[in-house]
Formats: sequence, structure tokens, C-alpha cells
Amino acid sequence: MAQREKKSTPDASTEERIKAAARTVFTLKGYEATKIRDIAAEADINLSLVNYYFRSKEKLFQIIMKEVVDQLFSIVSAILNNEQLSLEQKIEQLTEQYAMLLLHNPNFPLFMVNEIFTGSNDLLKENRKDVVFQSHFFKQLAALQKDGKLKTDPLNILLNLIGFMVMPFLARPLLEKNNIINQDSFRSIIEERKTLIPIWIMGMLK
Repeated sequence: MAQREKKSTPDASTEERIKAAARTVFTLKGYEATKIRDIAAEADINLSLVNYYFRSKEKLFQIIMKEVVDQLFSIVSAILNNEQLSLEQKIEQLTEQYAMLLLHNPNFPLFMVNEIFTGSNDLLKENRKDVVFQSHFFKQLAALQKDGKLKTDPLNILLNLIGFMVMPFLARPLLEKNNIINQDSFRSIIEERKTLIPIWIMGMLK
């Protein structure tokens, strides 16, 4: 019987198994505390296989987070450019969807900050900038500004919206380390903020 040839390309099912395990471990332990052996154990595979497919924890983390970026922009684009939604409805849906995404990917704000401070432009590559800054959402804000109903630059509204959503996740490790919050209380805070953030943002538009 002829000897079966060794695969020269990665096994997609094994890659996905490793990525699924990594998402779980990164979420439970955080990026810094996660070890490659933890991911291998979660995936129930040999440690060397993780290194073979992804080379390092850093590379694996980058791949997973870039998939989250794609997911985020897909969600955001659909909301920002839905001409049937009012500004308030857009802000409510953006807050809801962003909160859900961050709860499932709590390391994403860390990745986003690192990308910005290392000079990467990947977050706004290709047509992503236009998806946001040429969106129907921005046109609605610009119309309010033109009519004198919005006294600030529309960009301030977007920055405040992002800051309100992202800052708790950046502060979470420090708050947990000092026993100010735990996993359950943090989720309760985020659930409350899903209601409060649209109120705060709409207050800036009045």
C-alpha cells in the first residue's frame, strides 16, 4: 500500500478547533494569563500542534481579534447605514450590539488600543473609514449641526459613544484585581449601561 502523502497545507478543522479553544481561554483568563498549553488543553490536542499552526500566542491572538474586527464592522455598517432608523434607534442598537460583542470578546479593547498605539491602520483599512464617516448616521448628525441643533462636532458624539462602551472593559482588570467588581457584578454594570448610554448620548443631542 502506498504511503499517504503528508499534508502540505494546514488542516482547516484543526485550525478552527484551536481558534475556538483560544477564544474560550482568552475570554476566561485574559491575554496575559493565557499560556499556549492552556489552549492546547482546551482544544484537547498536542501542544506542538498549536505552535505548528499559529507559531505563537501573539499570532493566534492577532488572528482571532482581526476576525472580531471584521464582525464588528459588519454589524456597525448595517446599523449606521440603515436609513429607516432614527438617530436614537441607531445609538440604542449600536450600544446593544457593541456590548454583546465585548462581553463575548473582552480582550478586544486591549487589542484595539495596542493596534492604535503601534501605528497600525488596520482598524480603518480599505473601505472601513467610509463605512463610518460617510454613513447615514453621520449625515443625520451633520444635518442637526447645520440646523443649529447640535452644538458640537459629530465626531465628538461617536468618540463619546465608543468611550462609554469601551472604557469599562479597559478598566475591568484593575477593578477585578482590587476586588471592586467580579464577573457577575461587571455584567450587571454593562447591562445597566446598555440602557444608560443611549440616554447620555441623546442628552448631548438636545
